[in-house]
Amino acid sequence: MVSLEVARLIVLTLFAFLVGVIWYFSVTPVGQHCDCLQVSFFDVGQGDAIYIRTPDNFELLVDGGRDRTVLQQLSKQQTFFDRHIDMVVSTHPDSDHIGGLIEVLQRYQVGSILLTENINDTPTAAMFSELVAAENAALIFAEAGQRFQLGASTTLTIFSPVGDETNWESNNSSIVMKISYGETDILLTGDASTGIEEYLVKNYGELLESEVLKLGHHGSKTSTSELFLDTVSPEYAIVSAAVDSPYGHPHQEVMQRVFARDIHTFHTGVDGTVMFISDGQTFTKKE
Repeated sequence: MVSLEVARLIVLTLFAFLVGVIWYFSVTPVGQHCDCLQVSFFDVGQGDAIYIRTPDNFELLVDGGRDRTVLQQLSKQQTFFDRHIDMVVSTHPDSDHIGGLIEVLQRYQVGSILLTENINDTPTAAMFSELVAAENAALIFAEAGQRFQLGASTTLTIFSPVGDETNWESNNSSIVMKISYGETDILLTGDASTGIEEYLVKNYGELLESEVLKLGHHGSKTSTSELFLDTVSPEYAIVSAAVDSPYGHPHQEVMQRVFARDIHTFHTGVDGTVMFISDGQTFTKKE
């Protein structure tokens, strides 16, 4: 028979082990973590959702896809008990960008919300607006020229929209932003069209240059012109769309332009969530 002292020792050992496991998962991200910038283009089907963690552990979520799939993806990147996101960005109020953000706002505490004043008359947009108003978060309306510090080492720069975009076509109201860490940059364009791209090239030129580009509007032919590609000059391009996109995304003519420039391209519907890490000098695709 096991003595009382031995039994107590076993119980204490098991308890210590359990406490250690709980502590580990409460402070250690489930996904990859390093002293670097991490960028994950989530596989959320037909939609956009990009999660960024800076070396200072500042968490940024840009869009949320159409549904609660974003919560499953976040759980793979965050600590076990993490229910806080420092900043959420809604690039524009279309359902395939804000549907999942409804789920995020219901589940997470959010430090600040960056969005446009564009109005989209849908039940999804109405629900999102209600939750934004109820969230105890700093509310910021995007305007070209704004610059935000994401921790000590990473910045977010807004290139578009300009002026009052309240009644613009929703895609063209998209927030176009660049995330910069050291010498590396990511350009996120929402669903902005070629008309917006032309404006950006004319007004910003080489400031748009980025190693990583999320192709506009899920690879639709309405975006990603030759002029824009040549100006941004990305090393990597991301298509954020369903593998069986009902809209035929990405369109063939867009991909021909991308491939003609030998840009390494990934498709979330085919490749799953696509993660990059940056040491401030170069981006590396995380396998």
